[in-house]
Amino acid sequence: MQVDHSYARLPSQFYQPWQASPVEAPDWLAFNQPLADYLGLEKAEQRTELGLQQFAGNSVPGWAKPMAQAYAGHQFGQYNPQLGDGRALLLAEVIAQDGKRFDVQLKGAGPTPFSRGGDGRSAIGPVIREYLVSEAMQVLGVPTTRALAAVATGQNVYRDEPVPGAILTRVASSHIRIGTFQYIAALGNPGYLRQFADYVIDRHYPDCQQQDNPYLAFLAQVVTKQASLIAHWMRLGFIHGVMNTDNTSISGETIDYGPCAFIDQYQADKVFSSIDRRGRYAYSNQPPIALWNLARLAECLLPLIAGDEKTAVELATKALQQFQPQYEALWLSQMATKVGITEPSPADKVLLDDYLHLLEQHQVDFTLGFRYLSDELRPAADSKAQALFANSAIFTEWRERWLTRLAQQPLSHSDIAAQMDGVNPLLIPRNHLIAKAIDQAQDQGDLRFFQRLQQAWQTPFASTSDADLIAPPKTEEVVHRTFCGT
Repeated sequence: MQVDHSYARLPSQFYQPWQASPVEAPDWLAFNQPLADYLGLEKAEQRTELGLQQFAGNSVPGWAKPMAQAYAGHQFGQYNPQLGDGRALLLAEVIAQDGKRFDVQLKGAGPTPFSRGGDGRSAIGPVIREYLVSEAMQVLGVPTTRALAAVATGQNVYRDEPVPGAILTRVASSHIRIGTFQYIAALGNPGYLRQFADYVIDRHYPDCQQQDNPYLAFLAQVVTKQASLIAHWMRLGFIHGVMNTDNTSISGETIDYGPCAFIDQYQADKVFSSIDRRGRYAYSNQPPIALWNLARLAECLLPLIAGDEKTAVELATKALQQFQPQYEALWLSQMATKVGITEPSPADKVLLDDYLHLLEQHQVDFTLGFRYLSDELRPAADSKAQALFANSAIFTEWRERWLTRLAQQPLSHSDIAAQMDGVNPLLIPRNHLIAKAIDQAQDQGDLRFFQRLQQAWQTPFASTSDADLIAPPKTEEVVHRTFCGT
């Protein structure tokens, strides 16, 4: 396996070398064989006893130089000048077979200098959640961190009650966050900030080096990446739940699957996080929060963008102003595809907004509300979509407008239906199913349902007879709040 440690060559103020705390009796929960092969992980270090000890933090691989990264962040709008990896260790940067670089990180490996009094551990629940959701997001086409391994520690952690502990091995393009820039900018050393920005540009956006103003170009590209990421979230009904600046990756990947969830019954202002009492990170608020976070990045970059502060602010503001039109164009394109419109016009937004309003008004499941639309284009199929609505006449009226719009395209109904089934998943990581997998693993040590979900969610667009994985939760199964892993 080819590795590097470029982050360790940065100033020592940016991180702390550290070692994982050993655990008593590690055991496998899951191992991602395809990802291991892609990264070039040695066979002896895969699902073996050696691999188990390494991914449990009990032994340090020869290719690793563990460190805890420093960063700051706005958490629910409040600035914390020093957060950092309180329960995670970056092991190395792996160069995959196609030349792409990825961080490999242990998450839940024990206390670090940034733990702020915490135990640095993770319960089994958050590990299972992140493993399932991040790998499902990958298949759903959403930029995301990945899960390489999940290991039970054999010892309890203490939250509201004792629960089994676990460690996740996370893979990311990098773990550099907007909060990382905030931390380094706050050090007050212009040389550090320039050095770090140059490092990030070289690693993630090397084409910016050729621009007249590479730092402004970097900001613009991060804006574009975030606009794309949020559009992906919105098309799937995904709520991140904790969009703090320290949970916002500059690479444009979804990172930190804490109190995340997918919407069941559509509700624009839906909130899942147990601590988001004011709805800051509600589903519909994700685009403006992404822009707010980007503004915090822009503030850090101002001294690099121009020597004159007024000029720097004007240039950064223009870059930030590109977020909304980019996001809106991407949202329209992706949402239009969900209803079979291949070349959307601005007028199609009214059709889409009206359908979302119908979903909300009739408390229709977001995923099935789109997936079942394709059956309306198959003459012999049941009208599953219509059956979702309490008032079928209202749906029929919208349906006629929709069919009129589709008739303007040179495609058959069967071709449009097939295309729609390729973008509208039948299976998503529903919150109540994840909760069931966690409960069985945590209370009974039973991983069978967890493993079943892993397999099923790798083919989310395919038809399946697994009705229990398709159906929205029953009233008694609804999970109203999810919790972060700390």
